[in-house]
Amino acid sequence: MNRLIATLLVAAAPFAGVAQSHPDATRIVTIGGPVTETVFALGEGHRVVARDTTSLFPPEVNELPDVGYMRQLSAEGVLSVGPDLIVTRDTAGPPEVLDQLRAAAIPMIETHDAYSAAAVIDAVHTIGAALDVAQKSNALAAQIRADFDALKSDIDAGPQPRVMFVLSNQGGRLNVSGRGTGADGILELAGAVNVFAGDFEGYKIASDEAIIAAAPDVVLMMEPTGEAEHDTRAADTLSLPAISQTPAGAAGALVLVDPAALGFGPRTATLAAALRTDLLSAVGH
Repeated sequence: MNRLIATLLVAAAPFAGVAQSHPDATRIVTIGGPVTETVFALGEGHRVVARDTTSLFPPEVNELPDVGYMRQLSAEGVLSVGPDLIVTRDTAGPPEVLDQLRAAAIPMIETHDAYSAAAVIDAVHTIGAALDVAQKSNALAAQIRADFDALKSDIDAGPQPRVMFVLSNQGGRLNVSGRGTGADGILELAGAVNVFAGDFEGYKIASDEAIIAAAPDVVLMMEPTGEAEHDTRAADTLSLPAISQTPAGAAGALVLVDPAALGFGPRTATLAAALRTDLLSAVGH
């Protein structure tokens, strides 16, 4: 819990970064779901003319042109919509495409892609400054901070379930989350223990022995696209021999999480609170 407390304290500090302001930008391309969500949460969605494939919320963004997946962009695709400002996450790419966009003299604002409350609030301020709506971004950041504070109070008073996040089930071989991932970040904010956080960084295939030794109380996976897929994935995962030998398997404790929870945007505190409720319910609290 110490890291979460430190994160929230950093988030509570005044914003120190400075982003160049573009008050006249009316043809904005947003790259990264959390970036797009933040622009719309600030009430500036009318200035967005295109977004990337990961930008799915709010629903009206799906009516906008799609310039491609944020890590596989093409300069031609982005420039084809005539942007006067690009707002992106710093993990977008490939790097040579971003260099081409900069060479085209299109102003570009980058937000830091990190998995913490502080990163969420910092991105709100950065985008607010870029769009010249600091008053709106200050208000949004204050609301998000209050949501994180409320979540922290709830976590301090409750249990910390042990959770294994499964990114994919590859024929019975589970690709699971270690530390330094969106899954690890949202589990920490939800007051849960990522059972593999101390073992490795990123995602990797876990052996049956490692899964049994980790003894998760709950298996966590991302929500699928359809109900039938949900039923199949849940049954396939829980029936695996290694899972059946864990507390999660014995209890049939599998929870699904909105993929947006792993992106760390303006809804993160709300999504983390909902995840905590689901995890506690799965373990009987």
